[in-house]
Amino acid sequence: MLAPMNVERFDPTTCFTAEELAAVRARSDVTGLMCVAHAWAVIAAAMALYWVWPNPLTFVAAVVVIGSRQLGLAILMHDAAHGVLMRTRAVNEWVSQWFCAYPVGADTISYRHYHLKHHRSTQQTDDPDLGLSKPFPITRASYRRKFLRDITGQSGLKQRREQFRRAWGPVELSFMGHLAHFRDKLGTVLTANLVLLAILTILGKPHYYLMFWLLPNLTWQMVITRIRNIAEHAVVPDNDDVFRNARTTYASWWVRGLVAPYWVNYHVDHHLMFYVPCYNLPLLHAMLLAKGFGPRMEIRRNYREILTLATSKPEPQPA
Repeated sequence: MLAPMNVERFDPTTCFTAEELAAVRARSDVTGLMCVAHAWAVIAAAMALYWVWPNPLTFVAAVVVIGSRQLGLAILMHDAAHGVLMRTRAVNEWVSQWFCAYPVGADTISYRHYHLKHHRSTQQTDDPDLGLSKPFPITRASYRRKFLRDITGQSGLKQRREQFRRAWGPVELSFMGHLAHFRDKLGTVLTANLVLLAILTILGKPHYYLMFWLLPNLTWQMVITRIRNIAEHAVVPDNDDVFRNARTTYASWWVRGLVAPYWVNYHVDHHLMFYVPCYNLPLLHAMLLAKGFGPRMEIRRNYREILTLATSKPEPQPA
């Protein structure tokens, strides 16, 4: 049984014409595939950069760029979970699973069931993502500790250990039962990662899998995933207003490249009309502003502003 809708929904038919709605809702197999291809092309280019000019600077650059594209793959999977990354359903599902979700340790189908609950009950007590936003604001010292855990891989390793523990199954299973449970939960994830390792091995660079896939996944991706979570729903002005219980954050081109790929920063727009593909969100945002909704929407100028707001809790004073 579906959870009740606790937040009043936005009805776009009251302010947009049928032609305008068709424009922002338009899905494209070609555009969706180009987004996925772009993510992998950037990943390959970052690895190639270090291959051609191996030095500490290009190593760090590759880790940061690849970590941002790993988040990008998760964002494209998110669109596919809404069924809007591509027009053809079979292509949407298959490409999302094998080229977006499985390589970064996720699954489109299970994510879909979880994520739609978040949209039904955004910032309400039954929102499964409420734990990501509820603790804020925090102190700057608390955020520094979280950042250090993220950038050093501690957060990522903890998540992976928990993922493997759940995949291993309940303790009462037999050994063969554990293996079957593990194969069911993570078999495709391991297959996709083994294919990636095999490709790098054929190219004579098997160690790149550790350097430029696992390392970015456990470090930079964790840093910017936390920033994304904070920006989207933490310290929003009104949990019960669909225009203000999510946030859109403006971002420069380099911030979009390293922190907020594939238009993920247009988050209140996404919550208003979650059936709009990510590549149409800038158009939707412009249309909402043109219709006069800007003052009602929770919009921030940049991510620094949000982090300042989210870390505004005073440090405890000594007794």
